[in-house]
Amino acid sequence: MGKKIGIILGVILLSIGLYAAEFSKVASGEPELIQKGETKMWCPVCGMNLKMFYKTSHAVILNDNRQIQYCSIRCLAAEWPAIEGKVSKILVTDIKSEKLVDAKKAYYVLGSKIPGTMSMVSKLAFEHETDAKAFAKENGGEVVSFDVAFAKAKESLKNDVDAFVKKKQKGMYPMGEKIYNQACQKDAIHIHEFNTISELKANLKKTKVCGELDEQGLQAVGLYLWEILRFEEHHHHTTAIHVGEDEKCPVCGMFVAKYPRWAARLSYQEGDKKVDLAFDGVKDLLKFYHNPTKWGKYTKHKDAEINVLVTDYYTQEAIDGKKAFYVIGSDTYGPMGKEFIPFGTLQSAQTFKKDHKGTQILEFSNIEESLVYAQDK
Repeated sequence: MGKKIGIILGVILLSIGLYAAEFSKVASGEPELIQKGETKMWCPVCGMNLKMFYKTSHAVILNDNRQIQYCSIRCLAAEWPAIEGKVSKILVTDIKSEKLVDAKKAYYVLGSKIPGTMSMVSKLAFEHETDAKAFAKENGGEVVSFDVAFAKAKESLKNDVDAFVKKKQKGMYPMGEKIYNQACQKDAIHIHEFNTISELKANLKKTKVCGELDEQGLQAVGLYLWEILRFEEHHHHTTAIHVGEDEKCPVCGMFVAKYPRWAARLSYQEGDKKVDLAFDGVKDLLKFYHNPTKWGKYTKHKDAEINVLVTDYYTQEAIDGKKAFYVIGSDTYGPMGKEFIPFGTLQSAQTFKKDHKGTQILEFSNIEESLVYAQDK
């Protein structure tokens, strides 16, 4: 009799935690994936498969109607400095209905027993408060608003990154390196042609330059190429613009070293002090150039004494920004959206303009401040 009671109690205790044990982030049906094109399956920040992490996915609709989807609120937080002023709506997957709903009206369960996605602390969303409270009662956690959950996600970014880098160093990076060395056509992979890891993964899947890969293998080699080899190649490129790991763009606040193919520098003398700043794209450099006092305790510079370095889009070499040619209106986006794409020669600019639907080629001296801000629209 006592044995039977013990078994019954065991079943009851097991059922209490059953939701946590069996909870899956994979979509149970057909997920709402709102990105367009070949990259729609993957998070542009970390490369994770959106179907596999659909129940924690977040999406944004930008003012220009572009739609971007992330595997988690953590990846949205990581991308936030680049898109903050352009977002018209934020969406999140409702755990109950598995539909995308307005994130700012959703109820988040913060810190339940369910593991987080790209974060040490889970943040799961529900359209209705009653559903959130019922989930929290069964799985632990606190019911909070989007603003509170998002603030926590931004606050824990660095610690989350450090934790997951250590995890990838033990697993995904070595796996990716092995695939790259044993299965990939190395000469056919040009990492710096891609703006996001999702673009890289889409290309690897389409071209099969690393053979037929399952999602785990594709993610592993994508992470190795994007987060390891890309930076090694950049650091060995002696003619590239040097950017310190801790240098932030004074305009948007993003770490410039994360975007080496778009790096730009501006320097000039300010009394006894030299101003030497890095930017994650020409557009932000131009914003500073036209009005430095807007972005910190800087004074107006004398144009004749200013030095500008930008990264040639094709060669990835540092070139004189004042002598460069810039294409605008193309279908190629930088970290901050629409960009002034720089080239060392007019011929290169003309080729790019033709291939990428550009609308205009400009020289540095002809770029007015109003045109710079027009690219944000």
